[in-house]
Amino acid sequence: MAVRGAGSGRSDAFTPVTRPSTCGPHPCIRRQPSTRRVRRIEEVSDRVHAGGMDILDRLGPGPFTYAIARESGVTRAQLRHLVDHGVLRRPLRGVYVASALRDSVDLRARAAALVVPPRGVVCDLSAAFLHGIDLLDFASLDLLPDVEVVSAAGEPTRRNGIFGGKRTLRPEDVMSIGGVRVTTPLRTACDVARLRGRLRAIAALDAFRREHQVTETQLTAMLPRFKGHRGVVQLRELVPLSTDEADSQPESWIRLMIHDASLPMPEPQVWTLLPEWGWVRTENAYAHLRIAVEYDGEEFHTSEDDRERDERRRKALRDAGWIVIVVRKDGFSPTARQRWMRELADAIALRSPTAPTKRVYSRGPDHPAYRRRRTVRR
Repeated sequence: MAVRGAGSGRSDAFTPVTRPSTCGPHPCIRRQPSTRRVRRIEEVSDRVHAGGMDILDRLGPGPFTYAIARESGVTRAQLRHLVDHGVLRRPLRGVYVASALRDSVDLRARAAALVVPPRGVVCDLSAAFLHGIDLLDFASLDLLPDVEVVSAAGEPTRRNGIFGGKRTLRPEDVMSIGGVRVTTPLRTACDVARLRGRLRAIAALDAFRREHQVTETQLTAMLPRFKGHRGVVQLRELVPLSTDEADSQPESWIRLMIHDASLPMPEPQVWTLLPEWGWVRTENAYAHLRIAVEYDGEEFHTSEDDRERDERRRKALRDAGWIVIVVRKDGFSPTARQRWMRELADAIALRSPTAPTKRVYSRGPDHPAYRRRRTVRR
């Protein structure tokens, strides 16, 4: 701020006025926590851990519901506090287990048995979850969805935490996992591929074919049963496009995106023998064109060793004449997808053989080819 100078004789003279700063450090500058604050955080953490161990001693590692915990004197606020501090986790809505417990199909089934009504059948994404296949989106990791349950007879359940409905099921469509009635892998794959979006549908078909040996013949035999049902057109289209060789859901997404862009469908897995390297596997590849579209996920491509190994492998592929296009987790947005899809289309156009504009006929070693036949007049 500035004020006009007194007695300066000039009307435009200004004298800067400084004021003492009343604000603290810039909010973008983080202060180091004091020793007292660190000690308090450690004490709170120790108390939470001790309290969590006391609750787990009373309830066991789980799974258990709030109703079971309430009988042992545990409040909902305590359960929420233990979830926030990582002592407990929720595999399903309304079900708690100790975070130290390793995830398994048996654990998921025992958790579902606590909330699924006796007459209900777990279906769709919840059934896939019990079969060991996670098809939930990232938002569901923070806000757990309701357990999807259908009733083959009677009214659908209206219980809190259950997404109920009715569906026509045959006896061969239902099996039991840990005492919980659930749709079979074949029926679950068909239902998800019918009722969900295209990307999740192809990922479900590939995953069930890979993990549960569901064949294309079995899927094709199910198609007449769904005539006139919602989503049967999508199921009929995606069954021939599915494979049991895709290693992850993003690989399945990329393959379907390439198909939807009217580009040739790549092979899910291609093995190539490289000099001084040996056999190398590429995903979503065109072996005859030496083009591959690979996905770098977080599970196997985050550490420094993983990235270094991938770079050395891809360098060996490029030295052998391959074009390797890498898609990462941020490559599925519309803008990013257009970018690598255009790169793939240009690579395919560059390496595809050009078709002749006119017919060429062979006449033997002396006259191997000529443009057109002569018309013989008689």
